[in-house]
Amino acid sequence: MIKRVYFQNHKSLNFDFFQNENDFIVEEVPITFSLKGNFLILKVKKVNLGTWDLIDLISNFLRIDKNEVGYAGLKDKNATTTQYISIPKKYSKEIKKFKHKKVQILETYLHKEKLNIGDLKGNRFKINLKKVDFDTLILIQNCIKNIKKTGMANYFGFQRFGRDIEENIEKAKQLVSGNLHIKDRKLEKMLISAYQSAFFNSWLVKRISLQKDKFKLIDGDVFHDLKKDKFFTSSKITSTLEENFDKKVVSPTGLLPGRKVFKATLKSREIEERFDDSSIYEKGYRRDALVFVKINDIKYNKTTQECLIDFILPKGSYATVFIENIANKNFNS
Repeated sequence: MIKRVYFQNHKSLNFDFFQNENDFIVEEVPITFSLKGNFLILKVKKVNLGTWDLIDLISNFLRIDKNEVGYAGLKDKNATTTQYISIPKKYSKEIKKFKHKKVQILETYLHKEKLNIGDLKGNRFKINLKKVDFDTLILIQNCIKNIKKTGMANYFGFQRFGRDIEENIEKAKQLVSGNLHIKDRKLEKMLISAYQSAFFNSWLVKRISLQKDKFKLIDGDVFHDLKKDKFFTSSKITSTLEENFDKKVVSPTGLLPGRKVFKATLKSREIEERFDDSSIYEKGYRRDALVFVKINDIKYNKTTQECLIDFILPKGSYATVFIENIANKNFNS
């Protein structure tokens, strides 16, 4: 698997980072709910339980099909996570009887639609770094300042590729070429998604290598207007575009190869086409090359040498990538 690289020049930092219920806490930042409608939104806090496990528990308890349970995003199993799921309103009374030692329903809201993937604003993380001496703390703080200034390279984290990374990518290649057929549609999509993500990560490594202190914009880049949530291509990198990039109003994007996707042009396309595969039959996407992290708080316990970082990332971004960026090294790659 290609090594993810960052805008950092410091040596790799040594600290301990664990994904568990005490040191890895995630809470979805939800969309605004309509407070009326035919769907009931459940705000659920769960411990060491994945999203699919939660859906199994809820659907089995209510005796409904799993597809009737909506969710905005997948959450890690080895963590304490709070997320929102939806069920049809007609099950409002039954769900009040639901009890499980790993699950707590905190609040409920009415909404006009079933929740779908992406129906959230972002995720708030509280991550505890251990064995952080004072010198390392200073380096962490300086690194976070740089990330706030330049943006974070928006790689897909190692979780995206499964445990057997190389094997999964090879299976995806065989699927795309037609030399492998898998009956399990969910598994097929997961493998193709990993394959698309590998292209994006490789492209991002190449683009970051062009200029180490800041992401270099290139004629023909496809940009994401963050306010309007629209994509556009610029044939020339103007001073206005550079200024909007610095103001974090727009973000350059990279390609997840596939059908019906907006592609770069000119010089940008010359690089992008090296990380494209026109034979991929799943839909393609654009992904922001950079994301901007909101830091809520950094707390340091001198006695225990623990550093707690409280931060918010846009949806689809990986907290593990943020920690990698700080450490300037890859985890589980």
